[in-house]
Amino acid sequence: MTFDFTNRRSRFAIVLSLAFLGGLTPSAMAQSASGPEPTTWNSLKGDVFGAKPIEPADGIISIEAPKRAEDAAIVPVDLRFKTDAASGRLKAVTLIVDENPSPVAAVFQFGKDAGVTHLATRLRVNAYSYIRAIAETEDGKLHMTETFVKASGGCSAPAMKNQDEALASLGQMKLKVFPSTAAGTEPMTRATEMQLMIRHPNNSGLQMDQVTRYYIPPHFIDGLTITQGDRLIMSMVGGISISEDPNFRFDFNAKPDEDIKVDAADTKGKKFQNEWPIQSSTL
Repeated sequence: MTFDFTNRRSRFAIVLSLAFLGGLTPSAMAQSASGPEPTTWNSLKGDVFGAKPIEPADGIISIEAPKRAEDAAIVPVDLRFKTDAASGRLKAVTLIVDENPSPVAAVFQFGKDAGVTHLATRLRVNAYSYIRAIAETEDGKLHMTETFVKASGGCSAPAMKNQDEALASLGQMKLKVFPSTAAGTEPMTRATEMQLMIRHPNNSGLQMDQVTRYYIPPHFIDGLTITQGDRLIMSMVGGISISEDPNFRFDFNAKPDEDIKVDAADTKGKKFQNEWPIQSSTL
């Protein structure tokens, strides 16, 4: 089952254009001991969410990231969600890096019965910045959490592999299943974790070829869906802030003996697919 990214990509492209053309000024120089004033966020949030109110996290979403990144091009970010009758079903999460040239890192959407409660990925962080996660629940309300990360140069950092090597393995995927130790019940069994790894340079457009000294054109995964059978688990519309070789670790309510399928596409129109059988014994 393949999902159409067209509408979400169009909205995402508008936000990216506003970020690049609007000349957002980094506020890292205005830092205090507790972090800078959210000047960039105050000027950005209307472009992303309009006049829609954004409420505190209220335990619905939490975020973890290192206070000081070891590598600004690969900053681990962990998101955890609460999905219950009181808080409402989680519908989508927008991940934003305030001070990046293109602040909207990704928009994730979740299937109705996917039951995703954890999602981890890796980001580029270009300057000392807040990383924000804004959750949208099924009732349309927005809830935000944030953390401040000290990092610099992540979007322009040289790629770990040369371009020829990266292109040779372009789109290769690996899925790892972490078996659950808890007893499951039919027809749904919670998979403790799954990890999806995709080979792709995810060039930001700000990196320089160390041989030619020209900037490498942007080329990144901008669309992704993960399904089980005909059921959507998660989809993503991504930007330049997702690190090289995109990596997503997540949990969900898995059905035994239904295949996991991944469809991905990049900004050059290339499409990648893979499928893995999931047996009850692995859940």
